[in-house]
Amino acid sequence: MITKVQLGGSELAIVVSIVVCCVLLLLCTVALVVYCTKSRRAERYWQKTLLQMEEMESQIREEIRKGFAELQTDMTDLTKELNRSQGIPFLEYKQFVTRTFFPKMCSDYEKSLVQPTYENDSLGPRALPETHPLLQDWQVKANNTTRPNVEEGITLFSTLLNNKHFLITFVHALEQQKDFAVRDRCSLASLLTIALHGKLEYYTSIMKDLLVDLIDASASKNPKLMLRRTESVVEKMLTNWMSICMYSYLKETVGEPFFLLLCAIKQQINKGSIDVLTGKARYTLNEEWLLRENIEAKPQNINVSFQGCGMDSLSVRVMNTDTICQVKEKIIESFYKNLPFSQWPRAEDVDLEWFNSGSNSKLLQDLDNTSVMEDGRKKLNTVFHYQVPEGASLAMSMKDKKEKTLERVKDLDTEKYVHLVLPHDELMETKKSHRHSHRKKVLPEIYLTRLLSTKGTLQKFLDDLFLAILSIPPDHPPLAVKYFFDFLEEQADKRGITDPDTLHIWKTNSLPLRFWVNILKNPQFVFDIDKTDHMDACLSVIAQAFIDACSISDLQLGKDSPTNKLLYAKEIPEYKKRVQCYYKQIQEMPPLSEQEMNAHLAEESRKYRNEFNTNLALTEIYKYAKRYRNQVINALEANPTARRTQLHHKFEQVIALVEDNIYECCSEA
Repeated sequence: MITKVQLGGSELAIVVSIVVCCVLLLLCTVALVVYCTKSRRAERYWQKTLLQMEEMESQIREEIRKGFAELQTDMTDLTKELNRSQGIPFLEYKQFVTRTFFPKMCSDYEKSLVQPTYENDSLGPRALPETHPLLQDWQVKANNTTRPNVEEGITLFSTLLNNKHFLITFVHALEQQKDFAVRDRCSLASLLTIALHGKLEYYTSIMKDLLVDLIDASASKNPKLMLRRTESVVEKMLTNWMSICMYSYLKETVGEPFFLLLCAIKQQINKGSIDVLTGKARYTLNEEWLLRENIEAKPQNINVSFQGCGMDSLSVRVMNTDTICQVKEKIIESFYKNLPFSQWPRAEDVDLEWFNSGSNSKLLQDLDNTSVMEDGRKKLNTVFHYQVPEGASLAMSMKDKKEKTLERVKDLDTEKYVHLVLPHDELMETKKSHRHSHRKKVLPEIYLTRLLSTKGTLQKFLDDLFLAILSIPPDHPPLAVKYFFDFLEEQADKRGITDPDTLHIWKTNSLPLRFWVNILKNPQFVFDIDKTDHMDACLSVIAQAFIDACSISDLQLGKDSPTNKLLYAKEIPEYKKRVQCYYKQIQEMPPLSEQEMNAHLAEESRKYRNEFNTNLALTEIYKYAKRYRNQVINALEANPTARRTQLHHKFEQVIALVEDNIYECCSEA
């Protein structure tokens, strides 16, 4: 009996074991099937992804090739036109100086030109150029009996400023005041540059003495931070000095490749759709300004005549997604491309008519009674909206001056109006698959490839510009750069600074970052052109690439790095080599003696003599002298040399002559 129970127990154990094994085998089989299925799916997904990446790469390569070929053709035609016409629209030297020295004042002044005045000639309506206060005559609001005292006081003040001991003490005294802000320092430096423009040798001597004081203060702390910002009078003086000395080099060597790059950027942007309200475009270098929607835009040509322009009708290329304002701007550019931008009429000041059949005509406007509503906003009229066909005949004419000019389209409230996309609502836009049939939705990531295609199309023009900046033409070497770099090396030697990185940083802070980056970001300082917001965004990316190229530290880039830095990461190492080679070439140039540099500076002063109203600049400087009168007198009395030469008494004499006289000063300190 016991034996049978034992046998029964063994059989049960065997059965249980067999069942467990079967279950495990079944589970393993299921797991294997699931694994194989997922592996096959993963493999198919991977193959599909690779195929999509290859197709994307092929599309980008093809888009770059076609875009570059088209742009090269357009730029070749542009170069020929520049040679036939008046050439590159450089600003005059005096306008270049006022814009670089007083950027905020120029910006405020330009914004005040809401309604420009036009003159008529054989070329049609032309806007009169701006006039800066420092280029106007000095006016004194006073009786004839007091006018000589004011003028005598300003003349005596000019004599004091030409005394090195007075000027250096004056600058230091003002900089010690807590309420003497950075803006005041920059303004004083620029006014001093204007007042002493006729004596650049003396100005350079003052600047060097002030720089020695700055170097002494920086050397005891962190010398690598010197000239990193523009927070002192002498740092702004150095910026102005570089602008004066580099103007000829900028105009003769860098101007053409820079202008061609600007034209290439503008033409490339205009090859795709641009939202007139948000500024976002299909083609750009800046991710923040990228149009993240695939809007099918077709180019078409229209024939346009401009009444009163004295020119035959022209064929103008537009996009069917362009608003009427954008069409007007392209037409104006076609007719006025050989003239500076300041002489162009504005899009708001012209009318555009379409002769659709026979003698019938239709006035085209951005907003009219045919405008449609979209998502609660009124949609701006486009070429597609009006169904303007290929080869249509249009006529443009100046509006009657009595007509009220409407506000600019790009200033319209985006809460009430829409062009291509809603502002700040791109994620919501991608979910609305029911939107118009002429829009095709794709994954948002695909739009970043347009940055690469735009970059590839513009690469040659950017390389040409950087090469022009970082090269030394044998017939026109940058003497001021050689002179100043030698000065920096001399100051480093005197203080026992042997770290090559410190010298590299000093040179970079004094020329590339202080002068060239400012020019790259502000082409309107150099050319009479229209710098749009979108062009400004593209130039910021280019300027950042130039800054990275001048840095001694290696870029630490990762998946979270901004695209503005990632875009040119591949080219930065090569650009770094160019910067280092440029510094080495400057170092190997024959040294300049003080006499040679003074002769060069004297020639620069002679070339642009009497360009500025120095009396107005002196009057503005006097305002600072009057505001800090007691502090300046105390500083002069504390200086043994100034006290010995009675400079404080002469300064008080200036105050006595000018005080209580009312004079007009048009500029802003």
